[in-house]
Amino acid sequence: MASRDKPDLPASPPAPWFTDDDLHLFNEGTHACLYDRLGAHLVGGPTPGVRFGVWAPSAERVSVVGDFNDWQPRVHPMSPVGSSGIWEAFIPGLGAGEVYKYHVESREAGYRVDKTDPFGFRQEVPPRTGSIVHALDYDWSDDAWMAGRAERNSHHAPISIYEVHLGSWRHVPGESDRSLTYRELAPLLADHCLRHGFTHVELLPVMEHPLYKSWGYQTVGYFAPTSRYGDAQDFMFFVDTLHQAGVGVILDWVPSHFPSDEHGLGFFDGTHLFEHADPRQGFHPDWKSLIFNYGRNEVRSFLTSSAMFWLDKFHADGIRVDAVASMLYLDYSRKEGEWIPNPHGGRENLEAIDFLRRLNSEVYRLHPDVQMYAEESTAWPGVSRPTFTGGLGFGFKWDMGWMHDTLAYLGHEPVHRKYHHNQITFRAIYQFSENYVLPLSHDEVVHGKGSLLDRMPGDAWQKFANLRLLLANQWSQPGKKLLFMGGEFAQWDEWDHEKSLDWHLTEAPRHAGIGRMVTQLNRLYREEPALHELDESPEGFEWIDGADAEQSVLAILRKGEGGCDSGSVVLVVANYTPVPREGYRVGVPMGGEWLEILNTDAKEFGGSGVGNLGRVEAVEPGEHGRDHALELTLPPLSLVMLKPASGGHAGS
Repeated sequence: MASRDKPDLPASPPAPWFTDDDLHLFNEGTHACLYDRLGAHLVGGPTPGVRFGVWAPSAERVSVVGDFNDWQPRVHPMSPVGSSGIWEAFIPGLGAGEVYKYHVESREAGYRVDKTDPFGFRQEVPPRTGSIVHALDYDWSDDAWMAGRAERNSHHAPISIYEVHLGSWRHVPGESDRSLTYRELAPLLADHCLRHGFTHVELLPVMEHPLYKSWGYQTVGYFAPTSRYGDAQDFMFFVDTLHQAGVGVILDWVPSHFPSDEHGLGFFDGTHLFEHADPRQGFHPDWKSLIFNYGRNEVRSFLTSSAMFWLDKFHADGIRVDAVASMLYLDYSRKEGEWIPNPHGGRENLEAIDFLRRLNSEVYRLHPDVQMYAEESTAWPGVSRPTFTGGLGFGFKWDMGWMHDTLAYLGHEPVHRKYHHNQITFRAIYQFSENYVLPLSHDEVVHGKGSLLDRMPGDAWQKFANLRLLLANQWSQPGKKLLFMGGEFAQWDEWDHEKSLDWHLTEAPRHAGIGRMVTQLNRLYREEPALHELDESPEGFEWIDGADAEQSVLAILRKGEGGCDSGSVVLVVANYTPVPREGYRVGVPMGGEWLEILNTDAKEFGGSGVGNLGRVEAVEPGEHGRDHALELTLPPLSLVMLKPASGGHAGS
C-alpha cells in the first residue's frame, strides 16, 4: 500500500546518488544503464522513501507531484545535480504504488507542464498517463535457458519466429471480449509455440503507448511494459514461462520516432530536448511523430539504456529495431527542400548511423548471446555486418525484397507466372549479402491487403494450395523464418487489433491442415541441418534448375556443413502451377534412394494426395549436369522436399 505521508519539507537524499562517472557517461552519450539512476527508485533503511531523477536542463524549476501532495507544484521541489541537466529529489515515506509526474517550469516564459517520467517502470492504464512508483524485483527460474541461449540464438541455429500482438492474439469470451493478461497469455502462448515448433516469439512493442491502435509503435514509456496486461513482474513471468518452455522472446523496439502527446517526451523542458527543433529533421511526415536527435549525447544514453533495460531486467533474447530505413536517410519520405543534407551534402543521417553502430556494439559487448534484428527496407550495404568492417553491426536483417517479390509472384494467376519467373528467382542474386530473416509479418495483413490466404488467387482449394506453397517456399529458402500470428492456421480475415484471432478456424479441416504443415515445416527446419546450418553461407545453397519458366518449376539443393560428402542435403522442388507433372527429371548429386520428407499436397495438409509414395530411386543417366536424376511426380501448386536415404553416395 502506498504511503500518504506529506512531509512539510523535502528531505535530502540519504547518500549521493549520481556518481561523477554517471554524470560523465550520461553527458558523453555512453551510459548504458541510466535506469539504475534516473526515474523513481524505492529506498529502504532507516529513512525509507523514493528517490527521483529526471533530465530537464532548460527547466527553471522541477517538482514531483502526485496524490501525496495533492498535485501541487513546489511542495516537493527537485534540486539540480551540478551542470548535468539532471534534477533529483528524495521524498521520505513514499512507497510502491504512488502515482506521480514531474511538474516542469521552463525558462521559456509561461511554459508549465506535468510530464510522465521518461524512466518510469510502470504507468497508469491508458488513457490515464501518470507514472507509478514500482520495484523491479523478481525471482527468475530460467537459468537453464539463459545458460544455453547463445546456441539457440546463433546464426547456425534453426530460428523460427512467431510474431504476436498480445492484445489481439486471444480474448476472453464473456468478459467484454477482453484481452488476456501477461500471466494468462504465458502458458497458452508457450504451449502454442511448442505445439507448432516455433523457437521464438517476437512481440509487437510492449513498451507503454497511449494509442492502442498504434500497435505499440507510438511509444511513450521506453522503460515500462504496457499496463494494459499487467505490471513489470507480470511481464517478467511471461518471459520466464516461455523460457522455461524453451521458447525465446524478441521485443520490437522503436528508437526511430515517438508521439507528440503533451505528457510524453516532446518539448519536455520547454525546449526540443529529445527531438530536433527543425521539423525538417525532427518531425516524421508519415507518422506525424517526432524524431530523436541522435546527435545529442544524452539522447543516445537514453536510447541505449532503453534497449539494455529490456535485455538486463526482462531477459529479452533479442531486440528488433523498427523502421531502421527512416533513421538512415535524412530524406526518408520527404520531398526536395523538406530535408537538410548532412555536412558532406549527402542524404545519409551520419548521427543515426553512428548511434546504431554504437548501440549494436554495446549490446553485443554486454550480451553476446542475444541478437539484434533490423527492419530495414532498402539496399543499404552491411546492415548485418560487423562495425569493424563498416557495417551497422546488426545480427540479422529482414529481407523485405523476398517478401515483396514472393507475394507479388504468388499473386499472379498461375497461368501468368511464367512471365514473372524472375520475381521468384531474383533473390538468389543477393541472398547471402546479409544475414536474413524472411518475414511474413503483420504489415502484410493490414490496411486493406487482406490475409495471406485471401491474397492468394484462385478458388478456395487453390488459395489453400498457394498458401501452403508460400509457406513452404519460406521455410526452404536460406534465412531465418518469421510468421505473423494467424498465418499458422490460415486466418481468413485481415488482422484487426480490436479482435481476437478466429481460433474456431483451427477446427476446420483445411485450416487445421495448414497448422499441421507449419508444424512439419518447423520440425524439418529444426531436424535437418541442411535447412538451417548454412542459412547465411553460399555453401548452403545450390541451384539445380532455376530456368524452367515455361512450366513454373524451381529446383534447389540445400546443404549443411559437410555438404554432399556428409549426406547433409535436401532437394527442394516447387511446382507453381495447378498442373501435375509426371516423370519430371531433376538432377541430384548422389545415387541411391531418396526419401520424400515433405509434400505440401499431402492429404493431411488439405491437399489432393498426389506424390511420390514416400521414396524415389535415383537413376542414370543424370540431368542438369549431374550423374543421377530423380523422376518425380510434382503435385499441383506444391513443393516437395527429398533427402538421400542412408547409404547414399556423393557423385557429380
